[in-house]
Amino acid sequence: MKTYTVALMMGLLLAVAPAARAQQRKFEVNPAASQVSFLLGGNTHHVNGTFHVQSGEIDFNPAARTISGSVVVAAGSGDSGDKSRDKKMDSEVLNVAQFAEITFAPKSYQGTIAPSGDSTIQVSGIFTLHGTPHDLTVPMQIHIDGTALTAKGKFTVPYVKWGLKDPSIFILKVAKVVDIDLTLTGTVSSGN
Repeated sequence: MKTYTVALMMGLLLAVAPAARAQQRKFEVNPAASQVSFLLGGNTHHVNGTFHVQSGEIDFNPAARTISGSVVVAAGSGDSGDKSRDKKMDSEVLNVAQFAEITFAPKSYQGTIAPSGDSTIQVSGIFTLHGTPHDLTVPMQIHIDGTALTAKGKFTVPYVKWGLKDPSIFILKVAKVVDIDLTLTGTVSSGN
C-alpha cells in the first residue's frame, strides 16, 4: 500500500509540474514608459517630483503563487523642479555618490493574478534605500492586455525612521515620510 501511495504522489507531482512551468511568466519593465512619482508634504508647501526607473524584471507564476526579480531606480535621477533642492537631496539626503540605486525585490504576493484584465495583489519584498534593506508590502493594481502589462502601486516610505537625514531647516519643515506613486509598464511573456 505504501508503494502504491508513493507512486500515486509521484505521478501527481509529475503531472502538475509541467502545468506549473507553463504558468511561469516574465515581466520586462520598459524604463522609458515607467515612472516613480513622489510627494513630500511640508508646513508651507508640498514638493512633487519624479525618479527614473533604471531597469526591472519580475518573474511570477500565478499557479504556484511565486514571484522574484527586482526593480531598480536611479537614486540620482530625482527631479522636483528645483535644481538646488535636487542637488541637496542627492548629496545630503540620498547620498547618491555612495548609494546610486534604490531597489525593490519582491519575495511573495497575496491575491490572484488573472491571465488578462485587471488584478489586485499585495506584493511583499525587500526595499533597499541608502544601502539598507527594509521589509515592505505594496498594494498593486495589475492590468494585462495581451503581452502588455502595467503595474501601479502607492506606498509610503518613512525615510527619517529608516535613517536618512531630515531636510527640514529653520521654520521650513517637511514630513518625515514621503508618498510614492509607482507605475511600471512593459511586456509579459512566457518564462519557460
